[in-house]
Amino acid sequence: MEGQDKKGIVYYFIIQLYAFIGIFKFFYMKKICLHLLILLYFFAGINHFWHPSFYLPIIPPYFSNPVLINYVAGVAEIILAILLIFSTTRKIAAYGIVAMLIAFIPAHIYFIQKGNFKLGNNTMTPIIGWIRLIIIHPLLIAWAWWYRK
Repeated sequence: MEGQDKKGIVYYFIIQLYAFIGIFKFFYMKKICLHLLILLYFFAGINHFWHPSFYLPIIPPYFSNPVLINYVAGVAEIILAILLIFSTTRKIAAYGIVAMLIAFIPAHIYFIQKGNFKLGNNTMTPIIGWIRLIIIHPLLIAWAWWYRK
């Protein structure tokens, strides 16, 4: 073999190795992000029961029984987190999370309309509501959507 051919073969294998490492990193990162998503929704669901005072002020007043809505949201988040664990139910969980996040949009809009208010020790402003609605919320939807396959 000529020197050029050997060099080409070496470059080919280096490129293949980088591609393999890239794919490995992608799947490893996707697995880590899945575990983070599971933990996020599981603990967020528990938090609905542990600190309901955090959620009740942002449930719009035109919904009757905000306490029940808060508990249903908490149960839904816990169940969806558990469904994310198993590959056989992951697709259902991903669609459920997306649907739930869409259902939460009225709370985000109410959050913005409410203006400045105290939520625990923190002062919430409309800008925080806008950031949640147009940046964080779509990212959470995309994150769940990533696991629908």
